[in-house]
Amino acid sequence: FNTLLAAAKAAGLAEVLDKKGPFTVFAPTDEAFAKLPEGTVESLVKPENKDRLAAILKLHVVSGRVFADQVVKLDSVETLNGTLPVRVADERVTIGAARIVATDVQARNGVVHVIDTVLLPE
Repeated sequence: FNTLLAAAKAAGLAEVLDKKGPFTVFAPTDEAFAKLPEGTVESLVKPENKDRLAAILKLHVVSGRVFADQVVKLDSVETLNGTLPVRVADERVTIGAARIVATDVQARNGVVHVIDTVLLPE
């Protein structure tokens, strides 16, 4: 999650996510960030794009702890930056355009679900 952590720092969200909570984070892997068009991450971490980056990252965060057994019962989740649909099909769970690849990773101030795609606001 090196790219996610660097992005959170660049957006000014790292301290907030580290101290407060609880949160549920749908965390894109470094490979998920690598799937973005070339130069996207480098552009987003520039100071002039801080608000845009923060909006993207907030789309990955839900207030409170939402464990996998709860996620699969939902039609949608309310993130810090909008609502994302949840779909369950063929034992695969997706949130927005991302597939959840690992669940219920415990963090000091919440829970993390690993996703394979960076979620982007419409």
